[in-house]
Order: sequence, then C-alpha cells, then structure tokens
Amino acid sequence: MGYGGDSSSKRNKITIIVISSVVLVGLIGAVTYGTLRKDQPGNGGNAQVSSSTKSIQSVCAPTQYKQTCEKSLASANTTEPKELVKFALDFAQKSVGEAIAKSALIQEAAKDPRTKGALEVCKVVLNDAVEDFKRSSSKIGAFDASKLESYVDDLKTWLSGTVTYQETCIDAFENTTGNAGERMKVLLKTSSELASNAVAMVSSFSDVFSQLTFTTSARRLLANGDDIPSFVDDDTRRILFAQGTTLTPNATVSATGKGQFKTINEAIATIPKGNNQTFIIFIRAGVYNENVVIPKRVNKIVLIGEGPTKTKITGSKNYADGVNTFNTATVAVNGDYFLARDIGFENSAGAEKHQAVALRVSGDYAVFFNCQMDGFQDTLYVHTYRQFYRDCTITGTIDFVFGDAAAIFQNCKFIVRKPMENQNCMVTAQGRKDPMSVGVIVLQKCQILADPAYLAAKLDTKNYLGRPWKEYSRTIIMNSVIDGFIDPEGWAPWMGTFGLDTLYYAEYQNSGPGANTAGRVTWKGIQKITPQIAESFTPGKYFHNDTFITTYRIPYTPGMMA
Repeated sequence: MGYGGDSSSKRNKITIIVISSVVLVGLIGAVTYGTLRKDQPGNGGNAQVSSSTKSIQSVCAPTQYKQTCEKSLASANTTEPKELVKFALDFAQKSVGEAIAKSALIQEAAKDPRTKGALEVCKVVLNDAVEDFKRSSSKIGAFDASKLESYVDDLKTWLSGTVTYQETCIDAFENTTGNAGERMKVLLKTSSELASNAVAMVSSFSDVFSQLTFTTSARRLLANGDDIPSFVDDDTRRILFAQGTTLTPNATVSATGKGQFKTINEAIATIPKGNNQTFIIFIRAGVYNENVVIPKRVNKIVLIGEGPTKTKITGSKNYADGVNTFNTATVAVNGDYFLARDIGFENSAGAEKHQAVALRVSGDYAVFFNCQMDGFQDTLYVHTYRQFYRDCTITGTIDFVFGDAAAIFQNCKFIVRKPMENQNCMVTAQGRKDPMSVGVIVLQKCQILADPAYLAAKLDTKNYLGRPWKEYSRTIIMNSVIDGFIDPEGWAPWMGTFGLDTLYYAEYQNSGPGANTAGRVTWKGIQKITPQIAESFTPGKYFHNDTFITTYRIPYTPGMMA
C-alpha cells in the first residue's frame, strides 16, 4: 500500500498473478495470522488453547483495542481469518445501529437547539458509517484476487470513513449544553474501537502483500485515455472533453432562464436516487444563491461551469447563527465519482460569523478542476474518502482547509485573507483520528500566498501552515512556494501539547521566503522525509487506482513535480 509516509517504505508497484481466492485467503491465513492448529508442541502439558480462540487472537493481534476485538468475535463460528474479519465488520455495523436507535432517546430529551442540531448530524453520519461497514463486508465477501491492490485500497478508505463519521458525530456537540455529547461518546465507544480495529485488520493484509512478488500487472495508468472505466462510456467521455458551446449535457441551468432549470437544485432533483449513470449538468455564467446537496447514492454527477469567477454558487449559512458546521456548506457533495470544473463555491458569511463552509466533500473519488472556493473560517471541508484538486484556488482565514479525507492538491493556490484583528490564520487543520486511517492533506507544487488586502492592513496577527485538529493529524507540503508572511515556526498547536508527538507534518523541497525550515517548531511529530516517502504521497502512488482522475483528461501528474 502507498498510504505510507512512515519509515518503512512500500514497494512502488505491486504486481499480481491471478490466483484463486481460496489460495490467496490461505496465504492471508498462513502468512498474516499464522497456521492455526489445535495442538502446538512445547506447551509442557498445559491445557491447549482452542483453535477458535487462537484464530481470534491472531486476527486481533494488529488492532489497537484487542479486548474489544476478541469480545466482538467470541460468538463467531469460524476459524478462517477472512470470515472472522467479515464477522467483525458485521458486528461493528450492528453496534453503530444500536447507537443510532439509542440516540433517539437523547433526541427526545434534548432542549438546546444546538444539541438537537448535533443529533441530526449524528443521524446522518452514523447511517453513512453503517453503509460503509456494509459495503466493506460485501467487498470481503466478493474477494477478487486479481484486483488485490484496489481491493485493499477500497477497504482501508471506507473503513477509515467509519472512523471519521463517528468522530464527526461527536464533534457536532461542541459548545452544546447538557450531557448529550458525553452520552453519545459512551454510546459510540465500542463501535469507534471496532472501526479502528477494522482499519488495522485490513492494513495487515496490505503489509503482507506489499512484500510478496507476483508476475502480472494489475494496474495500468490511462495516460492516453484508453480503457475508460465502466462508469464513463464513450459518448460521455466525448461530452466531458468538449469545448464551449459544443457541450451537450444532460441538463442546463441558467439563472437568466435560458436553460432547462433556473436553479441547480431543480436539476439535481430530476436525478433518481441510486443513479449510476454519468449525469452532466452545465451551469451557465451567473450567481446561484442556493445551498446545493448532492445526495448519498446519487453518483457520477458532473457539474461544469463557464469559469470559477463566472459561474458561482454562494450561500451564507454559519455557526454563529446557530447552524452546525457540518450543515453550513453552500455545496455538500455526498455522492461518489463527482466531478466539478470551472465553478466557484462561496460562503459569504464573513470572518465574524466563524465556521462557515463553502464546500464539503463527503463522497468517494471526487475531482475538482479549475474551481475556486472562497470563505473565511473552514472554507473547504475535505471530510472523508479520496479527493483530488487540480488548478484550484482556495481562500480563507482559520483552518480553511480541514477534514480527514485522503485529499491531494496539485498546482493549487491557497490565499490567506484578512481575518478579524484578534485572529491568527491557519491554512490547514487535518483531522486524522486513527493512526492507521488513510486521511492526509497533501499540497504538491502549490502556492501559499497572502491576499494583498491582508498585507496592506498590517494587522498584528500570525499565519501558520496548519495545526493538528485531531491527534494523528497528517499534512505534507512539497515542491510548493511559501510566501514570507508565514511565521518562521511554521506550525501552530491546537491546544497545549495535544497531538504534538503523534501528528505527522512534513515539508519537502519547498521554495519562497517562507519556506526556510531553520526556525520551525521541533515537535516530535515534525518529519524530515526522504524522496521515496515524498513520492509515496503523490497521487499515482497514494491513490492505488487513479483512473478516477485520468478518465477526465484534466492536467495531471501522477508522480513528483519539479
């Protein structure tokens, strides 16, 4: 796997011979968990541990919460490792379901509007966690040895999502009154531990297979646009790459009434739930004052505008006015395989309104090309799953790119705007909760700049590359230009010493007056990475199946950039 960045570097490319699932599962059982037998020699006549117990202990060995793991598998009627992992996922799914059911009692007792809002967020994200457990379990059940690399990649991504979703629920109770937040933490304690354990189990698969040598390639980059994946047919590909007026979309939106629809939401409402066909919405130049939601399981939606400063979607929902941060997004993307190009996303609430999201991305395999995201605090919420941004501009003040997705930004601009007088600015606030999950923010050949209006104001404020929102926060900035307004220390703490030993922050071969690392903070979590580790965070390596990018023929570099 290429999620690395830790000291043990992974192979650049895994090649796989097509072997039967039975043999491969045998390898997993033998190599990862050891050969399981009832009788082991050399125990001095002591009572033998049953094969079932031994198998469970072996499967739980790589997990962080071993007691929870072993308890969850106690009633599993199998010793086969693959089936034990599947049983663990099903058990975790039921545990989240029970938390959802019990949270209804908290909802009834809640009086504070913010608490009620937090519980509504929980209802949404916990159901999403259930769905991720379900599709992960189904993936294991339909094991395909010829697609091992993407198989493990999907599992790690989706199971990391279950960790993030449960943490999102808990985060929603920030600044609420009463004990509802603490009660929810108790309800989610076991399921959160089970989710973490699931990521660790799947990660152990990848560690084994990264050291095995097979003979046939399981992956091919689509540099010439050949072998387009099944989710994009030839006609759709032609439409996607068409220029200007030759575009023939499925729906056209025009604020002036010259399209089929006057609002984006009207066009989206015509797409059936469970959609699995590429659906292109062309949005003509204009300002669209609406909060747009791409629903869960409405997949393969493409939004194309006429330019990021010409086609703009704007809103002003914000935390100060009583809306939970999760729900302040002007545009929320929940469906998978989403593409946006040539569009502006804005939250116009202003710095005084605190958290106000312009764009939240909670869908897997999301791509943004030549887009602009404008806001102040919390502009872009890279919530979860796999996301790629190319040639985009993101503006803001505090934590204006935050979340726990595997989010890679290539050739993008990050522009720090003028904050309020008492506010310091942080470009990133990555939120990885679990040490084995896939979350990371990567800036590759980007620019970190200050808005001229901010510089002209000459405020007595400081500016940082980022701070650790969660304990295992992970951010890599490489081959980028960092302007001189960034404080020499580079990174800021979140609160006290929280996460300073466990975060993973790295700067690699950056330039500009703010790139000098001589005065940087010296926390234990600050990394000096090798060229090999830096390369492991490039999209061609980190996304083991990057066809969701190459399909669209947007500018893209899979490896290192000069």
